[in-house]
Amino acid sequence: MGAASCIAVWLASIQTERTAGSVGERYAVLIASTYGEGDPPDAVQPFYNQLCMEHFPRFKSLSFAVLALGDSNYEHFCKFGRDLDEKLAALGGFRLCERVDCDVDLDASFAQWKVALHRSIVEITAAPSTTCKPEEVTGVVASSSVQTPSKRTAAHTRDNPFLAPIVDKRPLTRDVSTKLTLHLALSIAGSEVSYESGDACGVIPQNDLRLVEEILHKLKFSPDISVQIPKSGTVSMQVALLDHLQITRLTRKMVSAYATMGRCQHLMDLLTLEQQQNLDAYVWDRGLIDLLYEYPEVVRDPADLVAMLPKLTPRLYSISSSPAAHYGEIHTTVAVVRYRSHNRERGGVCSTMFADRSHADSHLPIYIQPNKKFRLPQDGARPIIMIGPGTGVAPFRGFLHEHRALGATGKNWLFFGERSAASDYLYREELESMRKDNFLTRLDLAFSRDQGHKVYVQDKMLENAPTVWSWLQDGANLYVCGDASRMAKDVDATLHTIVEQQGGMNTDAAQEYVDALKDQHRYHRDVY
Repeated sequence: MGAASCIAVWLASIQTERTAGSVGERYAVLIASTYGEGDPPDAVQPFYNQLCMEHFPRFKSLSFAVLALGDSNYEHFCKFGRDLDEKLAALGGFRLCERVDCDVDLDASFAQWKVALHRSIVEITAAPSTTCKPEEVTGVVASSSVQTPSKRTAAHTRDNPFLAPIVDKRPLTRDVSTKLTLHLALSIAGSEVSYESGDACGVIPQNDLRLVEEILHKLKFSPDISVQIPKSGTVSMQVALLDHLQITRLTRKMVSAYATMGRCQHLMDLLTLEQQQNLDAYVWDRGLIDLLYEYPEVVRDPADLVAMLPKLTPRLYSISSSPAAHYGEIHTTVAVVRYRSHNRERGGVCSTMFADRSHADSHLPIYIQPNKKFRLPQDGARPIIMIGPGTGVAPFRGFLHEHRALGATGKNWLFFGERSAASDYLYREELESMRKDNFLTRLDLAFSRDQGHKVYVQDKMLENAPTVWSWLQDGANLYVCGDASRMAKDVDATLHTIVEQQGGMNTDAAQEYVDALKDQHRYHRDVY
């Protein structure tokens, strides 16, 4: 949630005193983001695990406030923030103000929360019985992506992107593959755009013009009619649907607004608590166009349509290049999302824009999303283990080129997995060349469909458990990039198993070991 970087955390450190059966924290302010299936950020997981312990002591006099950050396009919107708020209350904490759940466009909701919190702090400091001063209230950022403002601001942001020309676009998968993965190179020569290996490239997408025209035809709206877009001003209806509004995915809020507008009983029924699973299934593979066909003539005012649709948000792609090795360029590795549902061909807004609607002379609006928690070790002699199946290999291609360009002497080990070596071996020539000249110390491959039983990167980790353990004991940094819902969880479970087996530890000791890796900034995850 790069948008959260505008949040100023002005509140300082916790006063802590533990007594038998109670905890003595007095004031805490927490800003919490969510990723994966409602999970806390990695850095916050040990803290939350402690709160959830069966015999964790109750708070004696804690007053707290939680701001939850999320994206309503995802099923588990703000789940960790909600869980944290409820857990603190269940342990005896008193809310300074009600939790606010912020969507991607968070300015209004953050302002609402800040006003309520400030009012409570003023009341506390005005009370004659308290000795607390505003600067003594705690500010805890329970988020992997919230940043306090710095004096130096980026020249190009999501609100002021750089138009980067495409200098290379080529498939990394073969024609026989069931999917298409692209290598995309963008020029930043002569610009103020700069990045580090491990960062992400934000791309401002544009919807498919054909779909926009179909929506306008179905609504019987003129493409030239003027509408107001928050923060963007007056634009034509066509421009609004092309560049500003999300039209390819449904959310609960969209369905609720449409159902209310059209008094659609079936949609109303789906919105009941008992129908949550059916609602999830309904919105999963439908977009605005489906509502317009299934329940026609509901939207009659263009302003109502604009109010109903969420903002079209940027897409983030791990950068697969190195500024030291690919001067003046940014590379990304993009899996093109295509599928068919309800008799309609569909696809990812940004990935199909790359594949179908961008050409050699196209310029794409981009900005850099820093990822300071996913960096190479400063000590170039430290070994690194990289686990990145599919497009998760992207940052590790950048890492390897960076290591080589800077003359780093540390050992490199890559675990890469895909469906088939013949069709889906991304960057095959580069990786095998690096392995052949021993720059890539180890390359372990898991092609799930090339044998009778499926093999994944975690299986290769387990096969090489003694060596993984030896590298960790030698101080290796471990990196994981890719799918959060399955792969990253399986890799984490396998890491715990390796630590238990090779280190001769029980479950609790293995957990402490892995937590220590995180505390020492040696276990890094970029999962989505």
